[in-house]
Amino acid sequence: MDIHDLVIRDKEIVALADVFLNPESQSQIQQLIREYKYVDELTKYNLPVNNKVLLQGSSGCGKTTTAKAIAHALGKKILILNLSNIVCSRIGETSQNIKLVFDKAGRDKSVLFLDEFDQIGKAREDSDKDVGEMRRLVNTIIQLMDYYPKDAVLICATNHPEIIDSALMRRFQLHIDFEMPNQETLDSYYDQLLSAFPEELRNIKRVYGISFAEAKDYVNTEVKSLLIKNLEKEKV
Repeated sequence: MDIHDLVIRDKEIVALADVFLNPESQSQIQQLIREYKYVDELTKYNLPVNNKVLLQGSSGCGKTTTAKAIAHALGKKILILNLSNIVCSRIGETSQNIKLVFDKAGRDKSVLFLDEFDQIGKAREDSDKDVGEMRRLVNTIIQLMDYYPKDAVLICATNHPEIIDSALMRRFQLHIDFEMPNQETLDSYYDQLLSAFPEELRNIKRVYGISFAEAKDYVNTEVKSLLIKNLEKEKV
C-alpha cells in the first residue's frame, strides 16, 4: 500500500495558546517544548529528550488538537495515521503498514500521531481470538517504538488506556490526562468560539457537562439557527 494512503492529510495549524488544558497538562507540554529548544545543552549531560507521548482520557477533549499544536510549536510536520487503511484482515499486512508510516516519520523527523491507539495496541493477553497474531502486532509496535529516532516525536491518543498492553504503556515517557472541562473552562471556550461572530449572534444558552467537541458543534448549530432566523426576518 502506498504511504499516502496510510496517513491523513491535515494541514490545520493550531497554536498552543488556543488549546484548553488543565494546568498540569499545560505544564507537561511546555516542558516538552522547552526540552527540544535546549536539546543541545541536554545532550551534553546525556539527558534524553522525551519523544514518546500518550494523550489519554475523555473523547472530544482536545487530544488531536493538542497533537497538532505540539507539532506546530516544534516546527515539525505532523503525520496522522489513517487507522481505517492501516488495519488489514491479515496482521502481517497491518504490521507492515505501520512500519511504513513509522519509517516515513523517522526519515522526515516528523510528529507521528496515532489516534485510537488502543485499537492496535490492545493488551496481548486480553484478545479473545487470534491471540498469536495480536501478540505479533504488539511486538512489532514495541520494536518500532524502541528504535524510533530521537529527533522525531511519537504521540498516541486513546480513550481507553486501561486496555493498552502494559509493555507499550511503559515506553511512553509522558502520560498526559484529558478530562471533561468544568464550567469555568467551558465558559472560556464558549467566549473564544463566539468571538468569531457578530454581537447579535452570540446570545445563546450555554450548555455544560459536555466535551469541547460537543460544545463546538452546539455553538455552530445555535449560531446557524440565530443567523437563519435573522435572515428570514429581513425578508418579511
